[in-house]
Amino acid sequence: MSTANINVRVDADLKRSAEDLFNDLGLNMTAAITMFLKSAVSHDGIPFEVKRVIPNAETKAALAEYDAMKNHPESYKRYSSFDAMADEVLGNDA
Repeated sequence: MSTANINVRVDADLKRSAEDLFNDLGLNMTAAITMFLKSAVSHDGIPFEVKRVIPNAETKAALAEYDAMKNHPESYKRYSSFDAMADEVLGNDA
């Protein structure tokens, strides 16, 4: 079987982390990438789900609230310190 080279550019930290993982699994980078490619061919596609992360309703509401707070800070109460905010939330007397 003949072989061919593949050159891939990735973040250096990602490469080190992947190498550490593969070494712990008893693999080298070549073996791990070969396994991925064989799995992709076998699945006739990417061998895992690839999708955008769609925020749920609660996250969407939180992001909308953040935008409103950012665009209209005068409409929201501010505190001079975390302790002042905690005292109000917890009902502590000042």
